[in-house]
Amino acid sequence: MREVAIIGVGITKFGELWDASFRDLGIEAGLKAMNDANLTGSEVDGMFIGNMSSGSFIAQHHISALIADYSGMASQNVPSTRVEAAGASGGVAFRQAVMAVASGMHDIVVVGGAEKMTDVSDEAANSILDSATDQQWEAMFGATFPSLYAMIARRFMHEKIATREEIASMAVNSHAHGALNPDAQFRKAITLDTVLRSSMVSDPLTVFDCAPISDGAAAVVLCPLDAAKKYTDRPIKVTASAQASDTLALFQRNDITTFGATAAAAKRAYSSAKIKAEDISVAEVHDHFTIEGIMALQDLGLFKKGEAGKAVKDGQAAIGGKVAVNTSGGLKARGNPIGATGVAQIVEITKQLRGDADKRQVKDARYGLAHNSGGTGSTVVVSIMEAL
Repeated sequence: MREVAIIGVGITKFGELWDASFRDLGIEAGLKAMNDANLTGSEVDGMFIGNMSSGSFIAQHHISALIADYSGMASQNVPSTRVEAAGASGGVAFRQAVMAVASGMHDIVVVGGAEKMTDVSDEAANSILDSATDQQWEAMFGATFPSLYAMIARRFMHEKIATREEIASMAVNSHAHGALNPDAQFRKAITLDTVLRSSMVSDPLTVFDCAPISDGAAAVVLCPLDAAKKYTDRPIKVTASAQASDTLALFQRNDITTFGATAAAAKRAYSSAKIKAEDISVAEVHDHFTIEGIMALQDLGLFKKGEAGKAVKDGQAAIGGKVAVNTSGGLKARGNPIGATGVAQIVEITKQLRGDADKRQVKDARYGLAHNSGGTGSTVVVSIMEAL
């Protein structure tokens, strides 16, 4: 198997982008990544596109062909594949691309992720998101994503794994970093009181515990590591990309205070990269809800169970802390255009490891981790990158 490198990244602004279409966003991110890699389209021989639900959001299926068409790749008959794994769509697309290059099947691969979520009502958008839960045993009976994560939060509080204030502190951390990111949907720091006093969504989770509905796209370019220096003098090595699954329905789990798929994927990724959790200096974790972010920090081994919430509240997840978490602003502040999220995490880690993160730069970052989750931890991808 060949070693794989990231040689280019691109991202659009995230938010309510009324003046940009799905294809506009996808092409913008792709062109930025191609320019960053100093590539021409004729060199690309594969594409993977992360997207959860364009058929429902914009009534357009077959978006792999659409992106190939509007990027000019269709005229060269470059194979383009859409990948769907709910919130983990981007992360799985990235992993598929890594495997394609590592195996020798492809040499230059563009990974894109895009979602246009604001062309439908908030009610419709949330219904589409709920389709990533178990329709027969959860959604049909009124369970929504917020209510499922609210149950997890309540269990955390009941078992004294984290307090309400500690859970809310995840949003404070993400917004503090998002305020430094020019591409973030929300660029304003908030206080703990802001989270706790905002409107209730599903007790105990409030509006500021939940990631927004967003539009946006992100892209990365991969090639074999031994060829990377032809394109950039700052390639980033992909040392591991691991995936794991769990039950679709939350009630089927023995313990809802941990996501087994995250723990399994992390264990495989650390083993493949030949490092430990304490070697990670910057991490992008999936914080669709604040409680999900706190749980991820524990399941990834970045903090011990029962200590993650306190650590975040005490500033250990801030830039300059034990491990810098969600320096992009995370899903909570950067935004969460579902199909783009996992790829956007890779973009942020790449910028950090290259030293290109400007005001949110983590000093001497060597290893970065991206954690992308679909559903209630039903599909999880953990990828580890290394600065060379």
